[in-house]
Amino acid sequence: MIDAFPRFHQQQVLVIGDVMLDSFYYGRAERVSPEAPVPVVNIDKIEALPGGAANVAMNIAALGAKCHIIGLTGEDEAAQTLQQRLTAMDICCHFARSTDKATIVKQRIIGNQQQLLRIDFEQPYTVSDAEQLTDIPLPWINDIDVIVLSDYQKGTLATPQHWIALAKQYQIPVLIDPKGQDFSRYRGADLITPNFVEFQAVVGTITSEKDLKEKALALLQRWDIAAILITRSEKGMSYIARDGNIIHLPAIAKAVSDVTGAGDTVMATVAAAIAAKKSHHQAIMLANIAASIVVSQLGTATVSQPELEAEYQRQQGQKLTDHSLGGILSNEQLLLAVEQSKKNGEKIVLTNGCFDILHAGHVHYLAQAKAQGDRLIVAINRDKSVTKLKGVGRPINNEARRLAVLAGLSSVDWVTCFDGDTPEALISMLKPDLLVKGGDYDKKSVVGWQQVEAYGGEVRVMGLIDNCSTTAIVDKITQQS
Repeated sequence: MIDAFPRFHQQQVLVIGDVMLDSFYYGRAERVSPEAPVPVVNIDKIEALPGGAANVAMNIAALGAKCHIIGLTGEDEAAQTLQQRLTAMDICCHFARSTDKATIVKQRIIGNQQQLLRIDFEQPYTVSDAEQLTDIPLPWINDIDVIVLSDYQKGTLATPQHWIALAKQYQIPVLIDPKGQDFSRYRGADLITPNFVEFQAVVGTITSEKDLKEKALALLQRWDIAAILITRSEKGMSYIARDGNIIHLPAIAKAVSDVTGAGDTVMATVAAAIAAKKSHHQAIMLANIAASIVVSQLGTATVSQPELEAEYQRQQGQKLTDHSLGGILSNEQLLLAVEQSKKNGEKIVLTNGCFDILHAGHVHYLAQAKAQGDRLIVAINRDKSVTKLKGVGRPINNEARRLAVLAGLSSVDWVTCFDGDTPEALISMLKPDLLVKGGDYDKKSVVGWQQVEAYGGEVRVMGLIDNCSTTAIVDKITQQS
């Protein structure tokens, strides 16, 4: 949770990196070309927006923070358009202009709300081009709260160590969106934000959550980087710090229209929040919310402070905010989350069941279970197991739906599936402080009780509301139909 939503307008962020112009050609694709098997798009709108590092700056400005940007452009119309768009957002531009290379432009053809084609115009900048940037005067550097290096591997950040050293000289946190396989270039950074594909390209194939953790920690140690935030598409984000702090944030489910610029939004939100003196934990939680907003929009989009705050408040009301240690997790992600929670002195409660049709008895029981500790895990049977236990026609709701419904309850912190017909393997892995079960049981009839007591845990049986069961509900529906 965030103690208070950040007010970004008092903060200043410096962005250094590969700037480009994103052009979008929108139209209708209603027929196939007679010349080749491709759609014909009748263009009715053209839009040009800052992209790359410039999109990071636009997102920072949209949140209300003051932003400076340093980058390379050509001496052309695209550079003029780019600067005009940035200046209109009150972003201070400090560009070195190449006389022999054009501004990087990416054109996208959008037909019927779907991206059909991207055309790139680019000539990578040289080291000598990049060195021009080090001559730019920075009289305002003492006012900067965070420095962002946005590397798209176009040559602007040919010498990132110059900027990292500058940040260290002025004791400014430096955050880097990296590219390529040589992360030694980013030695000394406070936070790097590769996506999962980029991370694997550097450390090798990831086989498990434990493997991800170990390889991330080794990378951080090797290159003296304080922390890494790995964006993982539908698996959300994983934050790993060199001090061992680990946070997993499940993706906030929304209809995805376009992922263009989503990584820029994540970086911008993290940077603005850290500039506003929020912790890494709080900053990436806000970034996860911002990403869920921007991917639901078409094109290179930004998120404003009012928009982010409104979504934050909405999700806070729905028990979706503190997803650093919550939501739907795999068993391995859950193990890491439990380990972190135990380090914080929290008491872990686990219960299990089919939870096929959620009813009042379940809600009452889960609220009771949560009251026994600090974090409540609900582990559910997979569909195959439910069918075996309950018979043909069950479950009524598949495991994905059952997980989603349970994750929405205010009493539930973590939800996961377990393999097999009993949760004994999961109990052995997680070692919850308390195993609870609802219904007419005695302690020794609760599956897993011996394991729990063997390591010093406790087993409790909670009461249920009378005459309230999924089987009874299904029978009643069947009779009435």
